[in-house]
Amino acid sequence: MSYYTYVLRSLKNGDMYIGSTDEVHKRFDLHNQGRVKSTKGYRPWELLEYEKFNLRSEAVRKEKFLKNHQQKEILKRRYGLVVKR
Repeated sequence: MSYYTYVLRSLKNGDMYIGSTDEVHKRFDLHNQGRVKSTKGYRPWELLEYEKFNLRSEAVRKEKFLKNHQQKEILKRRYGLVVKR
């Protein structure tokens, strides 16, 4: 089984969401259907990127790394999103 870390961008307000899952496209659909409580109010979402891992622990480790403030700022710059100062 494969696991993924993914990055979403809200088309409503430009916010980013970083998560991990074993079915990235199914999870993306759940976000856009409003079936994920933490992202429901910020739909629709755009899938910016995802990375595949062999172990769930690797995907979760990458998710935590990307949620680090500095890494989030790097992602925002990569996708031309406004960086708050």
